[in-house]
Amino acid sequence: MLTSGLRLTLGVSLLAGAQPLSAQGDVRVDTALAVPMRDGIVLTADVWRPATGGRFPVLIYRTPYDRGEAAGGAGVVRAAVARGYAVVLQDVRGRYGSGGEFEPYRHEGKDGYDTIGWAARQPWSTGAVGTFGLSYPGAVQWLTAIEQPPALKAMVPAMTYSTPESFWYSGGVWDGSWLDWTWLNIAPDLRRRRHLPGPQTGDAASAAWERDESRTRRHRPLRTLADFKDIAPWYYNWMRHPPRDPWWRWAALDGRYGRVRAAVLNLSGWFDEPYGPGGAVANYEGLVQARRPAAPRARLVLGAWTHGVGAVGSTKAGDRNFGEDADLDYTEAVLGWMDRYVKGVPGGAERDPAVQVFVMGANRWRTAESWPLPGTRADTLYLQPPRGSAKTGRLLPQPAAAPPEESVIISDPAAPLADPYDGRAGAHDYRKLVDRPQLAVFETPPFAAAREIIGPVIAELAVSASVPDFDVWLQLYDVAPDGTVWNLSSPGTALLRASYRQGGPARHLVNKGEVVQLKLDRMLTANRFLPGHRLRIVVSTAFFPFFSINPQTGAQEFETAKSRPGEIRIHHSTRDVSRLILPTVPLAQD
Repeated sequence: MLTSGLRLTLGVSLLAGAQPLSAQGDVRVDTALAVPMRDGIVLTADVWRPATGGRFPVLIYRTPYDRGEAAGGAGVVRAAVARGYAVVLQDVRGRYGSGGEFEPYRHEGKDGYDTIGWAARQPWSTGAVGTFGLSYPGAVQWLTAIEQPPALKAMVPAMTYSTPESFWYSGGVWDGSWLDWTWLNIAPDLRRRRHLPGPQTGDAASAAWERDESRTRRHRPLRTLADFKDIAPWYYNWMRHPPRDPWWRWAALDGRYGRVRAAVLNLSGWFDEPYGPGGAVANYEGLVQARRPAAPRARLVLGAWTHGVGAVGSTKAGDRNFGEDADLDYTEAVLGWMDRYVKGVPGGAERDPAVQVFVMGANRWRTAESWPLPGTRADTLYLQPPRGSAKTGRLLPQPAAAPPEESVIISDPAAPLADPYDGRAGAHDYRKLVDRPQLAVFETPPFAAAREIIGPVIAELAVSASVPDFDVWLQLYDVAPDGTVWNLSSPGTALLRASYRQGGPARHLVNKGEVVQLKLDRMLTANRFLPGHRLRIVVSTAFFPFFSINPQTGAQEFETAKSRPGEIRIHHSTRDVSRLILPTVPLAQD
């Protein structure tokens, strides 16, 4: 799976290349500074700044992953100091050197506000502040920005979320990577702070994970897992609140973009964690809409990357190399944005296009001044069953004719369809993911001419089942003439629990034989299908170990260990239509 261990890796690799502080030359480093919060809790920070003295604009990086692992880094931090910035590295509340109790994300808005105010008042500060960071350090920026700190001028919240229902869940399905994240990244320090038994270092936690991963991942009911009872009550509390429960309002960004005053660079990748691409697009669109008719002071960058800063600087994602132009200089992207909007220095950032996306297949960037890209049209392909002895269904521009037909998926929660790559992030060759009773495959004929899609891929499926609840996964592939089958997004971006088809928080079970319409609309990608290539989709009810498994009894996996196998039927008729809607764009001129 796209484990949350990656969230730790990115937090450290962002500042990788550390040198001893004594070797930092023209840099002054003040460590373990006390930063008081409004409620009396004291957070701890290190400050890096030019040794020449004077006042400097400030960049803030707030992390739950130990500022000590980041302190002394030669990446963004050292480059920022060389460019005339002071950089504040801070442990968030309840982590490592900072006081208080850790409850993920819950205190980051007010604590971020107070930290920015503190930094703006320091004698070495000009009073202008920017924030940066990726994943958790990206989310804290949004939660801070909606509190409207006056000194915040710019932010670069990369690879992060936009809504609770697509962060803790996806389509109503619980994101199982919170288990990995808590076990590997969070629990060790919490045990250390409280003098509790169990792994207290990252190495010890990793060793224990090797032993206990299968047990913990398959444990049911989810809320009875004992491993975090003494250290992470919030983990279990999250499971008590379904998607769109008003309880989640503290973490929601929708409806609050008008409160954000800073200039925002949004960045994610097609193979980021499932919440990433949608988060970047939703946050960008929310800012543009809230700021009309004024200039949006916002930018959107989407590459062929997995989760993490190191991935942004790579031309390879998973097993696929996307060519020499696929990488991005993350440090320059961050500092260029800060130069323009924190320092107020004219430069490249003001000339950069508002939208920049990497198109797989063509292996080149496309730019535009708006999203969706100008000229995007919605092209519809209808799912039709196989013909004759064929086992693969068809995707055709016309709907199925009478008589009505069905494609049947056998779904057993006790033996879920598993990812052949065991959850490894990135692009992989999925040619073997066919001809199984646990899935249905549909594909186009070979394209006679190149075809390019950029944007949201929407599936509308007419489905019935022999069980009262089930999940539907849809995955999109580019099939080459040599048989290679590349996935075009991370698993979990097109996923929906049938009982949450109306969004939540109420669930609506499916009556036996009832045909329901399921709309999967969170997948984003950009790909050029070359002549001779085909577009394939695979529909299943699970893709272990991604996300949790629906027990299909009508109860949820939080509360039951029982499960029930069943048949899921995709309908093909003029009345019960199943279709795929593609965001087709005019081909770019090479």
